[in-house]
Amino acid sequence: MTELITILSHNLWLFSAIAFIFAAVIGSFLNVVIHRFPVMMKREWQQECNQYLNEYHKELIDPISNELERAIDGYPEKYNLIVPGSACPKCKTDIKPWHNLPVIGWLMLQGKCASCSSPISARYPIIELLTGLAVAFLALHFGPTLEFAFATVLTFVLIALTGIDLDEMLLPDQLTLPLLWLGLIINLDSTFASPSDALIGAAAGYLSLWSVFWAFKLLTGKDGMGYGDFKLLAVFGAWFGWQLLPQIILLSSIVGAVVGIMLIISKRLNKGNPIPFGPYIALAGWIAMIWGNNINTWYLSTLYS
Repeated sequence: MTELITILSHNLWLFSAIAFIFAAVIGSFLNVVIHRFPVMMKREWQQECNQYLNEYHKELIDPISNELERAIDGYPEKYNLIVPGSACPKCKTDIKPWHNLPVIGWLMLQGKCASCSSPISARYPIIELLTGLAVAFLALHFGPTLEFAFATVLTFVLIALTGIDLDEMLLPDQLTLPLLWLGLIINLDSTFASPSDALIGAAAGYLSLWSVFWAFKLLTGKDGMGYGDFKLLAVFGAWFGWQLLPQIILLSSIVGAVVGIMLIISKRLNKGNPIPFGPYIALAGWIAMIWGNNINTWYLSTLYS
């Protein structure tokens, strides 16, 4: 293992190529997570809701249960990240293994189902390609190190969270909270930040957006963002310390505002309609992971020069 790490350390482009192929395959699985995980959550909510209503409010079972049932209508009873296998959502034909190859499979099919010629969303190869490129870049940046391994795990989960938030405006605790604890654990050895900076960062990340949420709510009577956004920022505080939180908040706010304005101008979004903020926090946090300390150093040197 040591010899292999040494070889890869001296051949970073080879390491990056291997990382790209591996990550693109994982990207194919992330497409499954983005699509199926919300359905699994809604089914769990339905079961919990029925159990609660059956005990306390039987008269509400039908209307509320029917609403949840519509959200998961059309999916088989056994539906998780593994079962059933991938199939065309229209004709239900199983997708052949070679058609599941990252990016290449979609190109082979020319973006259409091999059986019924229904269009296959370009989002699938885009996520596979994005995942591969992101991890290939991490390979070049960190080399074959523990930091690379942890950063890769973080990248995988961030991509899944971004896709789910774009689709459902939801950042599941089942994904954000394990990331938060993982960040605190790996920094016990100061992998990315000192233990104290990580702990303060987790608390500061959550409380900063929590404070903004309640200030906005008291002033307007409306919810400005979801609690998942607080937890995602806490994740970055736990991973990289409190020092990078200001730039993550600033960058995500700027990007979110620009995208929101562009959507309103293009009439793809009406004023007052919510947009998911998680993807912008995820992007800003990923950038901070790579260049955050350099950005802070540059800013401070400019400020005090």
